[in-house]
Amino acid sequence: MDLRKIIEDNPWILKVANSLIVIIIAVLLYIIITKIIINKIEKKYNSKIKSKKSNTYIKLFKSILRYLFIIVSLFIILKIFGVNITAMATGVGVFGIIFGFAIQDALKDIIKGMDIITDSYYQVGDIIRVDKYTGKVLAIGIKTTKIEDIFEKNIVSISNRNIEKVEVLSHMINIDIPLPYDLSLKDAENTIKYITDKISKIEKVEKVEYRGVNDFADSSIKYQIKVYCPPIEKVQTRRDSLTCILRCLEEKNISVPFTQIDVHQK
Repeated sequence: MDLRKIIEDNPWILKVANSLIVIIIAVLLYIIITKIIINKIEKKYNSKIKSKKSNTYIKLFKSILRYLFIIVSLFIILKIFGVNITAMATGVGVFGIIFGFAIQDALKDIIKGMDIITDSYYQVGDIIRVDKYTGKVLAIGIKTTKIEDIFEKNIVSISNRNIEKVEVLSHMINIDIPLPYDLSLKDAENTIKYITDKISKIEKVEKVEYRGVNDFADSSIKYQIKVYCPPIEKVQTRRDSLTCILRCLEEKNISVPFTQIDVHQK
């Protein structure tokens, strides 16, 4: 059977074939352009310090480019199938106000997303606290920010318009070590030195600093240390550090002070 005859009898076959060609070309162009731009971004931000910013820009660029290619490809395919794009655009103008109200939340997300990027609220890889969520930033899109909860490992997607106040967590953990009043300052500081040496050997701990006396509490003197670790490891590192403190105090035969009341009678 003649192929030309089949196509003439079934014009939709040619339209579908042309549409597939448009999609294939769009995908190839997306891949090529993405690689070119990503290489340029990585060359500009090639240091470890700037790697977070480069990842942020790359993910945002890919998100915007993907939407752009989808929209352009859709219009070309509609044109192939004989849809009057000009008339459609005119029709959209008639319903422009209604459409504007319908997408106002999406526009707020996009505007806020651009503010987040340009003002460096946070970057991909940062550990942030937003409302009740604390997690690692996986992606910053034009509409949403995705984070991985550090406690339950859930993936949380937050609309950019809802992000008003955000905390970027530091590498530092403050820990108070309570020691009894009857322990001399010299012995106390020797004990703190022993504890900090042990904590510094914990996996993920970057460094430990002794900062001095932090408080005169009711039943103990609190000596403060600062433990530095990757922000995503802070919860477990704090647990490991407290466990290490208890173990060290037991080795030194020093009891952990607890609140007590002395009653004096005449």
